[in-house]
Amino acid sequence: MSNEIRPAIVLLLLLTLLTGLAYPLGMTRLGGLLFSHQAEGSLISRDGKVIGSTLIGQNFVGAGYFHGRPSATTGTDDKGNTISQPYNAANSMGSNLGPTSKALIERIKAETARLAAENPAVPVPVDLVTTSASGFDPDITPAAALFQVPRVAKARHLDQERIESLVAQFTKPRMLGIIGEPTVNVLNLNLALDEMAAK
Repeated sequence: MSNEIRPAIVLLLLLTLLTGLAYPLGMTRLGGLLFSHQAEGSLISRDGKVIGSTLIGQNFVGAGYFHGRPSATTGTDDKGNTISQPYNAANSMGSNLGPTSKALIERIKAETARLAAENPAVPVPVDLVTTSASGFDPDITPAAALFQVPRVAKARHLDQERIESLVAQFTKPRMLGIIGEPTVNVLNLNLALDEMAAK
């Protein structure tokens, strides 16, 4: 019996070291060498200070900025009660509300009405009223970005055509032309908007 157990234990230890330690460390190191920007979190720095990541959405609320998708993340107040805290990095999650939830339907109706008043000539894009599964989606659709152009142009006193061309410039096409949908990274777009306004 020991003739059978000893090789099994040795093989278990060997495979544990190989697949549980050597392989993950090797792949992490290789990823860091080949894709250093992505491996470090795709961080964006300005003046030596990290201001965000292209992979994690941020809560832009000013009229002069493009807004991302709504976030359903929550936090707690001083009394321990659960409260809404958009883009709370300590609590990545969706709302878990189903399509028949009254709270979800009321929230979407209210948000749609608010956005429709902002730009009544264009239908409200669905990604501006629905949350993502993580609550940190960094991208919006080109339609959602273009929908916000009149508000941003008015707040910044810029020509709408200039901002529309900026949206087109930052629209990322489908991967390989067929995978996914075109997207616009909100952080990159807002940073470019700040640079445009500074000129």
